[in-house]
Amino acid sequence: MNDLEVWLIIILVVGIIASNLAVLKYSAKFKMPQFGEPKTKTDKAAEDESVKDLNTDQAPSDKTDNDK
Repeated sequence: MNDLEVWLIIILVVGIIASNLAVLKYSAKFKMPQFGEPKTKTDKAAEDESVKDLNTDQAPSDKTDNDK
């Protein structure tokens, strides 16, 4: 290998490392809620109420099967 090829390979490797570090630095700013803080009691209460609202919107179930 001549000197030019060696320098091109070195520059290529350094460029790849630098670009990977830049991507990591940029992506560290994003919020990832699935890895975030655990839900607080108020969040759980609000979620429970929304589930109750969904359940009340449904049609009443037939209880004739249970009356037998």
